[in-house]
Amino acid sequence: MKEREVELKLKKDVEGIGGFCLKFTSPGMAGMPDRLVLFPRGRLFFVELKAPGEKLRPLQLKRKEQLEKLGFKVYVIDSYRSIELFLQEVMA
Repeated sequence: MKEREVELKLKKDVEGIGGFCLKFTSPGMAGMPDRLVLFPRGRLFFVELKAPGEKLRPLQLKRKEQLEKLGFKVYVIDSYRSIELFLQEVMA
């Protein structure tokens, strides 16, 4: 399975339950997560997508830690199962 397949399924599933799954690029700040996932009631999550078993690069890990220090949730999703677990957690 490729990262793109995981990304497309995440987008489809998020939109299917009424959220937005926006591609996120931040010029001037490399290493930011791939997607912003927004749900009703002001819930926002950062998502970094990976192919199954792939790990974060050092700069991605640094950005994840910086965002979490500010109080944001950052998820690393690398499979259909991790999409399912992500949605169960954020929709609870």
